[in-house]
Amino acid sequence: MLKTVLRGLAAAALAVLPLTVSTPAHAVETVPLAEAIHQLPVAVESRDGYDRDAFKHWNAGANPSDGCNTRAEVLIAEAVEPPTVGPRCRLTGGLWWSYYDQVWVTSASALDIDHMGPLAEAWDSGGSAWTPERREAYANDLGAAASLVAVTARSNRSKSDQDPADWLPPAAEVHCRYVAEWVGTKLRWALSADEAEVAALSEVAAGCPDQTVTYEPAV
Repeated sequence: MLKTVLRGLAAAALAVLPLTVSTPAHAVETVPLAEAIHQLPVAVESRDGYDRDAFKHWNAGANPSDGCNTRAEVLIAEAVEPPTVGPRCRLTGGLWWSYYDQVWVTSASALDIDHMGPLAEAWDSGGSAWTPERREAYANDLGAAASLVAVTARSNRSKSDQDPADWLPPAAEVHCRYVAEWVGTKLRWALSADEAEVAALSEVAAGCPDQTVTYEPAV
């Protein structure tokens, strides 16, 4: 009788155990900018074989049922005054602040969505070895606010695929923020940096003693 009761209790205990073990979430890291730069792997970059089409964008975004692609979802999320979202996610009205050049923008069509780490730069820095799925995730990264930035088309096209050794935003007062977001994006995606890039990042960081970098490793 006792054995029967004990077997029943054991079965009941097992019944409430989870059937699967959840994977622990990646911890959000916040470190001083200079320390974050030192965490970047240093490697020679190579653009061999790069094709922009290897990074599928823009996809259906975080909510495929809303008709808005990633570009539109970034515009909606970053609007200072929200636009009206019409059929097929047509955006009218709205107000945006392009932080690269400190300009107010009142038309979504005047904005580009900049990849903080340009797609070519990602390829050069480790993305060439990724699966197509991971490259698509990078190109449509809505999991970190700094990954995709709504800015004027002029500033985005001025940046092109250049890293901070060759380009920084025209507004000098945002250089600390920009470099922190650049480094955070590279750490998020475990991308490397070349020696000239690290030198440029460190030069900016020397003038940003209070700047920190916050990032969460991408799954």
